Amino acid sequence: MKSEKITLYFKQGASDKVYNASIEEAEAESNKFLVNFAYGRRGATLKTGTKTKTPVDYASAKKIYDKLVKDKTSKGYISGEDGVQYVDTDSRDTGVQCQLLNFIEESKVTQFINDDNWWAQEKYDGKRMLIHKTDTITAINRKGLSVGAPETILKCAAKIEQSYLVDGEAVGEKLFAFDLLEINKTDLRAMDYSERLLQLEKLGFKGSIVVVKTAKTSAEKQKLYKRLKTAEGIVFKKHSAPYTPGRPNSGGDQLKFKFYATASVIVITINQKRSVAIAVIEGKKRVAVGNVTIPPNKEVPAVNSIVEVRYLYAVGNLYQPTYLGVRDDMSFEDCSISQLKYKKEID
Repeated sequence: MKSEKITLYFKQGASDKVYNASIEEAEAESNKFLVNFAYGRRGATLKTGTKTKTPVDYASAKKIYDKLVKDKTSKGYISGEDGVQYVDTDSRDTGVQCQLLNFIEESKVTQFINDDNWWAQEKYDGKRMLIHKTDTITAINRKGLSVGAPETILKCAAKIEQSYLVDGEAVGEKLFAFDLLEINKTDLRAMDYSERLLQLEKLGFKGSIVVVKTAKTSAEKQKLYKRLKTAEGIVFKKHSAPYTPGRPNSGGDQLKFKFYATASVIVITINQKRSVAIAVIEGKKRVAVGNVTIPPNKEVPAVNSIVEVRYLYAVGNLYQPTYLGVRDDMSFEDCSISQLKYKKEID
């Protein structure tokens, strides 16, 4: 019997996907074949389908199969189990709320650099993730829901003997930890940030969990700010501040400045040629803000998905938007029109 099959893998950031393709004989000794496929997150139940609605001869099946494999490899899939397993979990509400930061304009940056009451850290371009270690280890997103996490992060988390709750940003297979909320069942949220950071550093994380470096003096902050101009942004934290869940109506003891504009937007239409129409929320209405092209190595998001885009500025529509990926840790209320930066604010 003529048959052929391949398993392809795609790993990028938090994405850890598998794609199976095969040529299978429709019936024994029938000389008619089907091209079938299965796909999904590695370790999860895969969705299945076929590229042949009716059986075809082997030459036709081989042509369809080769095209399918070529299409997937052109999008970044590779053969062989490359990369680390992504450990999934059933999502549940953990009751943990994270602290959310307000933005500042560039005109305010110098003020915080020169003020000794404020420290600075790099703002990483990933997804918010808290790690809670008790008898088990739970990864938590910015909504407070338990989520899957790269096995490398979970293994690193397990090496620490104490129980703890750490806040950080997951980028690929690393977690950049920047706050400690609990240690050995003791709540640290009311403590000064300087004390929480000191205890976080003493935990001794190595490998896939990295404690974010902190600039404390004006000279250190200025050097960090200059270095980060090609990164996502910088965060300023008052060293005497407690950890306050939620987002202040304005200001706050932790603030962020981004070197480029990003926005969480809602997919409202799937266009032709790998493009989607996007919108933001104004009041109770959705306001269209243009279209964004989906790169060939990323899947086209579904309607009503929340996605992150980078752009230069808003002029009604977003100018030169770049697709960054799906944000399953965001809600529609996070897609407010108020997050947009308009051209007059940037000039």
